Order: sequence, then C-alpha cells, then structure tokens
Amino acid sequence: MSVEKTLCDGILHVTILNPPVNALSREERAGILEAMAAAEAPGVQAVIIQGANDTFIAGADIREFGKEPEPPHLPEVIDAIERCSRPVIAAIGGQALGGGLEIALGCHYRIAAPGARLGLPEVTLGIVPGAGGTQRLPRLIDPIAAAAMVSSGKPVTAAKALASGLVDRIAQEGDLIAEAVQFALEVAQADLAPRRLSGRNVAEPAAQAEAFEHLAVSTRRQARGAQAPIAALELVKLAVTTPFAEGAARERETFLRLRAGNEAKALRHIFFAERAAAKPPADIGEASARAVSCIGVVGAGTMGTGIAMSFADGGFPVTIVETTTEALAKGMERISQGYQSSIEKGRISQSVAAERIALVHGTTDYDDLSECDLIVEAAFEAMDVKRDIFHRLDAVARRGAILATNTSYLDLDEIAAFTSRPGDVVGMHYFSPANVMRLLEIVRGRETAPDVIVTALRVAKRTAKVPVVAGVCNGFIGNRMLKAYVRETGLLLLEGATPEQVDTALTRFGMAMGPFAVADLSGIDIGYKARKAMAPGSYEPMGTIVYDRLAEAGHLGRKTGNGFYRYEDGKAAGINPEVPSIIAAARREAGVAQREIDDAEIIDRCMFALANEGGFILEEGIAAASGDIDVVYVNGYGFPRHRGGPMFHAEQYGLEAVRDRIAQFAAGPFGKWWRLSPFIGGNGAQTALAM
Repeated sequence: MSVEKTLCDGILHVTILNPPVNALSREERAGILEAMAAAEAPGVQAVIIQGANDTFIAGADIREFGKEPEPPHLPEVIDAIERCSRPVIAAIGGQALGGGLEIALGCHYRIAAPGARLGLPEVTLGIVPGAGGTQRLPRLIDPIAAAAMVSSGKPVTAAKALASGLVDRIAQEGDLIAEAVQFALEVAQADLAPRRLSGRNVAEPAAQAEAFEHLAVSTRRQARGAQAPIAALELVKLAVTTPFAEGAARERETFLRLRAGNEAKALRHIFFAERAAAKPPADIGEASARAVSCIGVVGAGTMGTGIAMSFADGGFPVTIVETTTEALAKGMERISQGYQSSIEKGRISQSVAAERIALVHGTTDYDDLSECDLIVEAAFEAMDVKRDIFHRLDAVARRGAILATNTSYLDLDEIAAFTSRPGDVVGMHYFSPANVMRLLEIVRGRETAPDVIVTALRVAKRTAKVPVVAGVCNGFIGNRMLKAYVRETGLLLLEGATPEQVDTALTRFGMAMGPFAVADLSGIDIGYKARKAMAPGSYEPMGTIVYDRLAEAGHLGRKTGNGFYRYEDGKAAGINPEVPSIIAAARREAGVAQREIDDAEIIDRCMFALANEGGFILEEGIAAASGDIDVVYVNGYGFPRHRGGPMFHAEQYGLEAVRDRIAQFAAGPFGKWWRLSPFIGGNGAQTALAM
C-alpha cells in the first residue's frame, strides 16, 4: 500500500508511503481519497495526514512529469480533505512542496517539525500550482507574502511558516507525530469547526495594489522572460478579489496551458538533464568513490578562496596554500569578508560563518598538503605554472590522493603528465565566484581513473554543485562554445550592430547579461591574453578585433572605468565614447560594409553559433549528451533556464529551420565559420556552407 490507514484512540493516521520523498502518484492520490471516505466512519475523532521516512510530501512523482496524470486528480483529492467533517491535521516533517503543500493547505490545521521546508516551486518547472495553491495560500497568509512565495518558487523554513501563519504550531519536543496527536485531540475535544480556506475571503488593504505592482516589477526582472512566475503572481492577485471557485478554475486552466507549453518542456528537459549529468559515465562501470575527508587548495586568489569556501560550505576541512604570507593573508581576509557578506545578506548566521571559517587553514608550506585526500590547484592559467605546482604536488601528496586542476582551457593530459600518477589527475573547472556558481565541469583525462571521476561527482553533490563530465579539448565544453559566441558578437559589431543593441537583444532573450557587459565585468584583458596563447587559424581574429583594440588601449572594463561602457562609482554610465571610432576603424580594416541588423539576427547568430559548436563537441565525445551541454550553459553561462539550453533551443526552433538560418549567415563576409556540425546538419554532415 502506498497510503496506510491506522485508527488509534480515535485518531485516523493517514501515512504516505512512497519513498524516498513520498511523491504523489496516482496511487497516493487514490489512497488519500479512500482515507477521507474512511474518516467519516464512527469512532474517528480527527485525522492526521503524515509522511513516512520523516518527510511529508515533496510534490508530484517525477514519472508523471509532462504526462496527463490519471484520475483521481489532485484538486479532487484536496477538495475531499477540506470537506471532511472531522478535523484534519497535516503533520509536516521534512518537505511539503508543490502538491504536498497544496495537500497541507487543504487540511484544516498544520503542525511542522522544526527543520521542515514548505513551498510551491512549480514555477521552476514552467507551471503554476494546479490544485488550489495560488487561491488557498493568500487566504491563509498575507497575500503579498503568498505572491512572493508562489512567484519565486522558493520554500520557507518552519520558523518563517509559523511567523506568517502558514502553520499553526512547530513541534517542540522532537516527536512530530506525538505532538500532532495531542494537537488533534485538542481540536477534537474543543469541537471546533474545520477551517476551510476555500470559504475565506482575502482582505484588501489600501496598500496592496501598490505592493503587488512593486512585486510584479521585481518578478519580471528576475524571470528574464519566463511566463510562469508572472502567471503565478497574477493568480494570487486574482484571489484578492475573486471567489475561490472562479479563481481555482482560472488556476487550473493556466496550469494546463503552461504544462503543454515550450517553457515547461524546456524546464523539464533541464531538470532531467541535470539528474543525468550527475551520474557516472556509462563506460565507468561499478567503480566506487575514494574516501575524501580533507581538502587542499593551491592558490588563495579569488578563485582559490571561492573553491575553499565551497568545500567549507560542504563541511570539509580545507588547507589552502600560497607562496607568500602576504598573499595568504589577503586570501584569508577575502574568505572572512565573503562570509561576512553572507551574514549581512541573511544567508547564514554568525555561528555558521564562524564554523566554516574555522574549517579553513592557511599555509605557505606544501608539506601541509601531505594528508589531503583531494587537492585542487587554482593558480594562474599558464602551463609553466601548472607544471611547477604539479611537480610539487606529486612529491608531497600521499599515494591515492586525487590531484585536480581548475584550469579553464589548458590540456589536462599534459598537466597529468607532469606527475608520476596521471590516473589520479582530474580537471575540476569551477566558475567564478566558485562559492556561488553551481556549475562544475569535471574534466576526464586520457588516463583519469574511473574511481576518480566517481569521487569528483560525489564531492560535487556534497558541495551543492551541478557537475558535468567533459573530455579534453581547448576550453572543454563551456569555454570552447563561448569562443564561437564571442566571435559572432564581435562580427555583429563590424557588420553594423552596436554593443548596446547586442546586449539588449540577448538580455531580452533571457541571457543573464549581454556579452559586452560580461566582458567589462570579467576584464577584457582576460580573453585577450588567452587568445595570445592560441594557435593562428583556431579563431577568427576579426571576431575579436574590437575586444583586442580596447584591451591594447587600456580599456579593460569595470576595473579601469572604461570598457565597452564607461563606469561611474562602479555602475554603467553609457557607452565608452571611444568605442564607436574603434569599431569604425576595425570595420575598415576588415573591409566590411555597414548594414542594418535586427534583433532576431543577433539572437539567432549567437544562439546557433553555440548549438553548432555544441554539435562538434558531441561528435568528438567531449560531451556525452546534448543535455550535458545545456546543463553547462544554463548553470555556468547565464543561459535562460526556461529555454532549456542552446541545444534544446535549437531543437525547439526546428533543426531544418536552423540550417536555413545558418545558410543565410554563411552567405555573409565571415561565412567560413559556419561549418555545419552533425547535430545541426544531420547525417554526419560537416560541409562548409561558404569558404
């Protein structure tokens, strides 16, 4: 049985049994419906709905994602709970998410364990709650708080739920069910009428309309073009002025419409792609992870300290090594400041920050790394620097320790050859800031041992990273594709677009930032230096000529106050006045005629450059699946999650239509770079469309 009914001293315990998270499938819905009928029997004083395994209900069963669920449907089940003539108490342990929280809202009372989390995260899958969540929640708590909760999809803690009125009590003695029974008996003995949220009206204070509009502005900004958050907000707003039945019908219609749309398809795709990417590659077999209890980090710069913080956040003790005491002191101070910033933003408490800072030990002696199980090198991106470090690590690290490099594009196999143990060497490419960004490219070298890959994946999970295994090539997955993206942004400038137009078009598409704003933020000299080390012919020099001219003129971005844009007090204050003349001179040098370029061309050229290069990455086996590429771009490069990633976007656009667009681009002055990959061209075609 997936739902167990037990009558004990007048209390009917309805227990959801669908491990590990008690997700709601047809069986659970049917079981709850049957239990509500049984609750009307003589001798039942009250009902407690609870979950097995110390959790309540974590939402819908993922096996039903994207499918038409079989009856009984969740609204019917929740209506039956709410209609029950006996008081129904939700005993919330662990998680009450999505349909799980909607079940709890259908109950008449709610008690939560101290560590419980409650939320309606449907917008993260491109839909809205579909069983009354947007209508019941604002009838229970402040409508603005309800709107923020539903439109963001972010769960709240038990303490915040109690403060808002979302739950009636928090279990204080450590036994949730025992306290739920006591609560149920109190309610039954007081002969209180069941509290049915569908019968409540929502108060409408004078400031509410203004508060809704303020929230709508921030929601649109954060949604980056996604529909579901705005639709969720509007549904909660509807609950303020609309009878429950009408609002619930509108909610259900919106839920069904969004569920069938491209946004939901894209978000389901990336959800499953992330789960698949976190599994070991198919050819690894049954390799077991190595034990990892302590970490070493080489380099206390921005990246090294971010990596150290990421491990400390995961509970690992960390030894971070630098070449001088001065550099080490700056790094340790950077870590302290990072945690202080998190305290000020309310992300962690002072005590948690102190615990994590205490896990990080600084040193200038490589011998202090001798007992570490995993050592991550995060030094300057130059092969001679890597060589010196890995020679030293090979000498001091214990046998069986994993030696990782954070290189973003250098040859991992060459780095591994600097050691006597290439099987222990792996790439762990973090993205800056490493303690914030979720993506981790795990680079598998020619001789990297299977258990090293399995260990890296396990460590990624413990440190809350989204891992993707990549093969060895210049730039691996993400930065290799970025080269094609940057090429097209630069060529668009030569052909007639402006930096503002390109940035605006791509942010409207949903990118977190435009490419020229990103270049200014990271430093235009970073790419300039990297290109100096690249082989002639491996990239289009005219695609980066504007970037390079700016770097040579000392316009390096935010850090110099001028890049593509100028900056005042750290904020963009319009285009750098030198940029138009630099573009005009580069255009003359390239011999390109200026023309009108619309936003559609900007978006398609940049997106299809990514997808086409991704196709070559797939063909070469650098990525195992197109979903892996999408995971990289969504989690590491600001690609809009609601569009599923560049490969998924190209497929939704239609690969034949993509080929037609690429044929148009190939007729331009730089068409030689539009060589079709098998993913786009089909049948293994790699024909150059124009040379």
